[in-house]
Amino acid sequence: MSNLHVVATIPAKSGSENTVQAALTALAEESRKEDGCVSYDLYESTSAPGTFVVVEVWKDQHALDTHMKSPHMREAAGAFGAHLAAAPGIHPLRPVA
Repeated sequence: MSNLHVVATIPAKSGSENTVQAALTALAEESRKEDGCVSYDLYESTSAPGTFVVVEVWKDQHALDTHMKSPHMREAAGAFGAHLAAAPGIHPLRPVA
């Protein structure tokens, strides 16, 4: 079974970039400790400043499901929820080429 790749985009409201970045940084640190996490990298878009992009690789769907229900995921969502310009876009990926 191959790893599961996920890209998430998280757009911060203008003026809330630091709050969202801090919550996502804490989330990344905790997520990297999860058993099924292969990698978890946080970026900010240079073409859309204030939009954060998380590139994740999980061992399998179960590991991703466990992550989505984790206490640190709930904590991060609570910390940045009111500071988002739109809902996060979560994109599980499948290889095509």
